[in-house]
Parts: sequence; structure tokens; C-alpha cells
Amino acid sequence: MHDFGTQAVPVIPRLRRYARALTGDRLMADDLVQDTLERAWTKRHLWRQGSDLRAWMFTIMHNVYVNQVRARVAEVTVPLDAEAYNVPARSSPVDMLEVADIDAALRRLPDEQREVLLLVALEQLSYGETASALNIPIGTVMSRLYRAREHVRRITAGVPAAGVLKVVK
Repeated sequence: MHDFGTQAVPVIPRLRRYARALTGDRLMADDLVQDTLERAWTKRHLWRQGSDLRAWMFTIMHNVYVNQVRARVAEVTVPLDAEAYNVPARSSPVDMLEVADIDAALRRLPDEQREVLLLVALEQLSYGETASALNIPIGTVMSRLYRAREHVRRITAGVPAAGVLKVVK
């Protein structure tokens, strides 16, 4: 199991980045990472040696996050602080505004779309790894990613949202 700890340490910065983008709050993200690492450590015997530890830990994080959201009573979402963006020191005010606009657009996405977009675009997981981490089919990953990208494009371009679709039974 020494190998597990050695392989898990390099994954922590990626977990932190994804957790911050997912939760929108540095303290909640740190708690999510801590809970994820604790669960991964206690369940390390379930990890298959040679499989992708990163994807396995993202799966754990997703499950922990879903459980936390279900358990939490409605709370006010705090926007990400500038530190979380990891913007170069010489960024212009325009760059910071663009980052803030993208963050606001991400906050307006449904959780399902935001999770997929962050795992594919930010964490650079493949569609298959994302599907495995979220326990959904690859086709669902692709459709959620498409919808998320379109939604972000519309919001950042100032285009009104498309009409609401009716559910037909």
C-alpha cells in the first residue's frame, strides 16, 4: 500500500483545482479534498493496482460532493476568489473580468453540465474517464459537454437563453 500513497500525492493539486471549480468556495473545496482523501485512504484496498488512480479519486470526489449537496440545506454560493483562478501576475484587468465572466457562466450551469465541463476542459480527463468518474454513459458525457459549452457561449456572448423544452410523457 506504500505505492498507493506515493501515487496519490501528485493527484492532490488536481483534486484541489477541480474541487475549487466545483464548489466555488476555497474552504468548502479544501473540505471536499480532505473528505475525498480520507475516503480514498480508507478504501485504498478497492483500488486496482495499475488502473488510473486519478480517475478513481475523481470518482470518489464526485460521490462525496453529491452526498454533501444532498445533505446540505440551501446555502448562498460564494464566488471563487482571485487566488483560485491561478491567473499570471501580469494579467490585465480585462483578463480578470473575462475570468470572472466565465466563472459566473459556470455558476449558472446545471451541476451535471458543470461537472462534465470541468472534468473534460479543466482536468483534461477523456470522455471515457469522465464517464467512469461520474458513472454515466459516454454519450451522456458528450451531450452534457455540448450543452454546457453552448450555454457558456450564450451567456458570455450575452445571447438570451434558448426556450425551455417541455417534458412530454
